[in-house]
Amino acid sequence: MTLALTGSRATRQQKDQAVASKVPTSSPLPEMPTMSEPRKPGYRQLLATSGAWTFLLPGFAARQPFAMLTISLVLLVKHTTGSYATAGAAAAVTGVAMALCAPRAGRLVDRFGQRPVLLPGIALHATAVCGLIALALAHAPVWALLAAAVPAGATVPQIGPMVRSRWAAALDHSPALLGTAAAFESVTDEFTFVIGPVLATALCTGVHPAAGLAAEAALTVVGGSLFAAQRKSAPKVQHAPAGAGARQASALSAPGVRALAVAFLGIGSVFGGMQVSMAAFSQEIGDPGINGVLYGIFAAGNMLAGVVYGAITWRRGPRTRLLAAYGGLAVACAPLWLMHTAPLLGGLGMVVGLCIAPPLITGYTLVESLVPAGARTEAFTWMTGSVALGQAAAVTIAGLLTDRAGSHAGFVVPLAGTAIALVVLLGLRGRLVSRPRGVVAGGVIGHRPPVAVD
Repeated sequence: MTLALTGSRATRQQKDQAVASKVPTSSPLPEMPTMSEPRKPGYRQLLATSGAWTFLLPGFAARQPFAMLTISLVLLVKHTTGSYATAGAAAAVTGVAMALCAPRAGRLVDRFGQRPVLLPGIALHATAVCGLIALALAHAPVWALLAAAVPAGATVPQIGPMVRSRWAAALDHSPALLGTAAAFESVTDEFTFVIGPVLATALCTGVHPAAGLAAEAALTVVGGSLFAAQRKSAPKVQHAPAGAGARQASALSAPGVRALAVAFLGIGSVFGGMQVSMAAFSQEIGDPGINGVLYGIFAAGNMLAGVVYGAITWRRGPRTRLLAAYGGLAVACAPLWLMHTAPLLGGLGMVVGLCIAPPLITGYTLVESLVPAGARTEAFTWMTGSVALGQAAAVTIAGLLTDRAGSHAGFVVPLAGTAIALVVLLGLRGRLVSRPRGVVAGGVIGHRPPVAVD
């Protein structure tokens, strides 16, 4: 028996030596691609993901009302009160309420699932919007309108974060496609904000001042119900381990998520500052109608960059890409206040739009890797809420500056917001390290434990 075992070991050793002799010792073994990791991830592979279309189309319909809410509210309140200041205040209250309440809604979704939270949420939102319409048409006092704007904003369904959570769950075994999914969602968001305001404006001006908000409420109910009906693609609820003894910590407790929230505040300042300052600039040059063209060019740049960014296979890590892209965004915002003609502002607006998508997409990609699966939706809502909060603050500050010193002063807001956020990101860059996925290479012995590198 001993001789047989010895002979067997010798035979195996000879085979191992024969195999080793065929592999050059000066170069490592080539890394073999796996079936779950496409070598060049792209939109074709992404859209071929099993079950993707079952939530993409309903998700697009369900997020459309979000792009209609602000402009519909502004046009209705302006019609009933005659004051842009009151209309802007109502819109700002709605945005702040959404930013503060969205993470709580996201945490409920992570805990109980999307459908149990979404269905009551769309009913509450539709009711709140109908109440706001009734108060506006009844010429209620300003304080009543502002009070009614709070629940209307607080109950906005967080469809975008829910769709991103479904992507994260569907691509759990194909992490290389997560960046492509983030790019696809960024493009979808921008496309939504191209269609939504146009539709809302047409309804408010061509049908009735309240038609935009009424359509927003109706689409919320229909689109949200269709999206909630897609149960198979919904991520599973991650229950806390038995005997844990404590509730799951908030996604914001992750230091990297807090750093990204600051970065997204800066991105929100670009959206808000550009909206107000471009509108004021158009008024100053005596051509208010060109505002839509200028903002459309800005949005087109964002969409184009999102499409291209998601189609590229990047060699640098997401942290390096985020810092470089954010620096580029701050630099692009710097000369905005110097623009004196519409063509120059349109061209620079295109550049700023091109610079927004890369940090936005990379930030969403990092979020997925910084938190556990049971806190994904909440983490995504913190990002969405940060953009909304930064936008609301920028609208307010830029409005005050443009009233006192003109549109050029308002264009300082995007620069200040991105510069401050960039300084914070550089200071906290050490926290933007992805959580290890716990993947162990089979058949490899004696290697050191994997570490997260950029």
